[in-house]
Amino acid sequence: MKRFADLTEQEILALAISNEEEDSRIYLGFAEGLREQYPASAKMFEEMAAEEIRHRTMLFDLYRQKFGEYLPLIRRQDVKGFLSKRPLWLVRPLGLDAVRKYAAGMEYEAARFYRKAAESARDASIRELLIRLAEAEDRHESFAEKLDEKYLTKDARAREDETARRMFLLQYVQPGLAGLMDGSVSTLAPLFAAAFATHAPWETFLVGMAASVGAGISMGFAEAASDDGSLTGRGSPWIRGTVTGAMTTIGGVGHTIPYLIPDFWVATTIAIAVVVVELLVISWIRWRYMDTPFLNATFQIIVGGTLVFLAGILIGSA
Repeated sequence: MKRFADLTEQEILALAISNEEEDSRIYLGFAEGLREQYPASAKMFEEMAAEEIRHRTMLFDLYRQKFGEYLPLIRRQDVKGFLSKRPLWLVRPLGLDAVRKYAAGMEYEAARFYRKAAESARDASIRELLIRLAEAEDRHESFAEKLDEKYLTKDARAREDETARRMFLLQYVQPGLAGLMDGSVSTLAPLFAAAFATHAPWETFLVGMAASVGAGISMGFAEAASDDGSLTGRGSPWIRGTVTGAMTTIGGVGHTIPYLIPDFWVATTIAIAVVVVELLVISWIRWRYMDTPFLNATFQIIVGGTLVFLAGILIGSA
């Protein structure tokens, strides 16, 4: 890799041309990834890609005047100091907030690059163009705002916000809630059965951990295998599976950890209190994200959890 300070003016211009071309392709990748669910934002990124192409044309016209037709291949990854970019534009489905933050970072980096390049340019016309491009990148924020006004009307933004909310629910909240419910409820019976059968906190802890981890692995693979997301739009099956498996494990581990306390009755009292908190949290999530009335959600979860809890105690005490 070459240091930026060691680049010639020819190499700086070639790098700038390469950067603009790459940025335009990234914006087009964003547009393509957003088109189906966020058409207004996709149109906005198409306009931003066109702006990058205009910048590239200005740079290439000046390059040809100064250095001719041969354009050396020099890219960001060939020069020290550039941040390595995660290929977010290849991810499907794309998250709207993540894309906009990524684009803002691109514009900031481009403006910084042009200012640094202008400082090292000795040719007045090259320096002038680089400064103009730095100012243009600074104005990209207002350019994006103007495009927002043009394409993201109030109705379009409302539709996209609702789509983003629905995607968040389908990809994260729904599988996470399913995992948390399963982990919190299904592990109650084996945990408290072991507790009341043995009155041994450490053995109860081992049973609870085994039940929690086993349930997490099972639920994670079951969720990943149930739907590849191509028709339902629920996103990557591996992400959903990971969310479900992790939340299932967390749901079971929460009321298992108190059994690290050597005193059986103290550990059991704390574990029961943790269970109550877990069930209330699940009820709140269902009310907050799944539009379930809080009292209905609480009644359903607590009744189900209580039945499983009592079943564990009765079996363990038999």
